[in-house]
Amino acid sequence: MTGAGTVAAFDRTTRRVSTIERLLADAIALVDGFSTQSPVYDVLPSSLVDADFVPAAELNVRLFFRFWLDGNPPTEEDTRPLVNRAVSLLHDGMPLEEVLGNYRAGVDFLWSQLPTTASPAGRAALAEIGRPLSEYLSLMTARIAMACVEDARRRPSDELERRRGIVDALLAGRDPGDWLDDPTVPVADAFVVAVIRPGDPGPGTLTELRHRIHDLPGAFLRRDIRGWTALIPIDSRADSAAVIENLSTRLVPGIGTGATPLWIGVSPAVTRAAIPESFAEARVVAELGRCLARSEVICRRQDLRLEYAVAVDGSVRKELASVLEPLADQPVLAETLGVFFANECNQNAAARLLFVHRNTITYRLARIAELTGYDPQRPTEAMTLSAARTAQLLEAKAFSA
Repeated sequence: MTGAGTVAAFDRTTRRVSTIERLLADAIALVDGFSTQSPVYDVLPSSLVDADFVPAAELNVRLFFRFWLDGNPPTEEDTRPLVNRAVSLLHDGMPLEEVLGNYRAGVDFLWSQLPTTASPAGRAALAEIGRPLSEYLSLMTARIAMACVEDARRRPSDELERRRGIVDALLAGRDPGDWLDDPTVPVADAFVVAVIRPGDPGPGTLTELRHRIHDLPGAFLRRDIRGWTALIPIDSRADSAAVIENLSTRLVPGIGTGATPLWIGVSPAVTRAAIPESFAEARVVAELGRCLARSEVICRRQDLRLEYAVAVDGSVRKELASVLEPLADQPVLAETLGVFFANECNQNAAARLLFVHRNTITYRLARIAELTGYDPQRPTEAMTLSAARTAQLLEAKAFSA
């Protein structure tokens, strides 16, 4: 090949790689922009969309594009988080056919949406996607199917069905009935209800947490669209505080920190009949942890009394949030109020964090009082503003228990 031919071939390869990398960025943006409120995503099956959807879909996209570019299939280690997630869905009662069907539905969604944002070169590149995509799908569905079959062989399906029946009955306040007659699945008389809400988990994070919960003797686990709910038995030799402390030391290390925030709302149920009420309470405090981005992973009602009171009444929450509407176009004042409250109403601390003079903080607080009608320097009025800020954060984060 002549020098000119070599350069031309190199240029074509470079342009192709650049085009595919732009398509990858578009695909990642589609995944990261996922919202159950957007009509674009309405075509996705409801059983596909859960707390692991975004990180798993993003990992899938990255693995496929890497395969498309270099032709090297992902290793089993590369795909392990995706395979483990599929197995966990099987544990939660989803048929294998639906697991694999959802996988294809997610792929169909991405490739139907990509042409709408792709450049002409990108749309031309998508025309050649058929073969690598078919090979990648075949590889992934084979690995998932083999793992699910092997898991089913190791773990009898009737035990899974019993466990699902028990946890569903307990959370709903029903008598587990005949399920209790089976000695292979013991059911405690008292539990700590733990509701897990992830922030932005990495691939495999929730699967790892699930495995840790399953390792707790007598524990039950149920998946929902936002995360997990676990029933952790309270041993007759222990109390709920000890069980909660055990959760902190056993479940949290390596999970729920740094890039993978996680919140676990907990509430003890001293009898089986008390489980539904504790379940409702744990959902609220877990959502409070998520919406308020609490620093602690384990969230309890006694640590969030004011926030809990604001959260449970939707009409009160909206009314309180409206108190801060005059600050909607005053981001500096809103930030100052947040920093002021975060530092226990200490003006000097707020001034240091915002790199301004203390007198500036005093002026801003006075301006907030003028606009809202509530003075953050008066204790009783500051309580209203603090509750209003909590309500505003909950509304902004689509709080839903």
